[in-house]
Amino acid sequence: MILSVSRRTDIPALYSEWFMNRLRAGKVLVRNPMNFKQITSVPLSPQNVDCIVFWTKDPGNLCKHLNEIDRMGYTYYFTISINPYDKTIERNVGDKKGILKSVKNLSERIGRERVIWRYDPILFSESIDTAYHIKWFKNVSRELEQYTDKCVISFLDEYKKIKKNLNDLHIVNPDFKIISSIAQGFSEIANKYSMKLATCSHDFNFTQFCIDRNKCIDDDLIEKLIGRKIQSKKDPFQRKDCGCIESKDIGAYNTCIHDCQYCYANSNKALSYKNHKNHDLLSPLLGDKLRGDETITLYKRHRSLVIDDK
Repeated sequence: MILSVSRRTDIPALYSEWFMNRLRAGKVLVRNPMNFKQITSVPLSPQNVDCIVFWTKDPGNLCKHLNEIDRMGYTYYFTISINPYDKTIERNVGDKKGILKSVKNLSERIGRERVIWRYDPILFSESIDTAYHIKWFKNVSRELEQYTDKCVISFLDEYKKIKKNLNDLHIVNPDFKIISSIAQGFSEIANKYSMKLATCSHDFNFTQFCIDRNKCIDDDLIEKLIGRKIQSKKDPFQRKDCGCIESKDIGAYNTCIHDCQYCYANSNKALSYKNHKNHDLLSPLLGDKLRGDETITLYKRHRSLVIDDK
């Protein structure tokens, strides 16, 4: 099983203590976001988890637990979003200089191959144009040259639930000429600083700029890290243009307090803050507790993806 931690919320930055308690307990409960009375019990022993993929905007809080995670026998890598936006867009994200320091420390500890930078999403407004993005991308690429092999980029998808936030920020939709100029500029910078560049969940063909289509849950990288082949398939629950292989996400919507205005995972800001404030470190559910009327089903795909090399 590949464990996704998490697309739905920032567990490493906001819930690292809760997550460690779940690893120690050997299981986690995940509520179905479409049916709150349906819960999946996910086994978390190293024998069941082939690789953990951490998604975060700041790895610092989880880094202090890596020695224990290593002793437990887990394999993992990080995808870390570092964007060029201030508090008007990423209202509760930490100081970018501090985040960069955490990323460098992480890379020195686990290796640059297991640290992937996400520049995601790329958005445009009256004050954020192509030149702004090019300058910012170059500055961070220079900072991370020795600390990552790869940067993943994506352009903003305007989900209905975030439309009002975007209108308030006067976000504008770029045409393909602008998108192509970003791709070309970023590619030249990435090449200068020895990084691979890939796009996430887009059907753009940027092969002329040496930009691949990404798999954030990446079977090729996972096979390299665990030293074994895996039998994988595209995740059917992700978008058509998403290249990720199948994984189990253990996060919960409306639990992140980064308060990013482009976020699709939080439809209720007040509820997100409430769930974070009241979350129980010992609860098997993230930001929630069992109510007694749920149906709990065991997740059965544990360890079934791995094929022995013989």
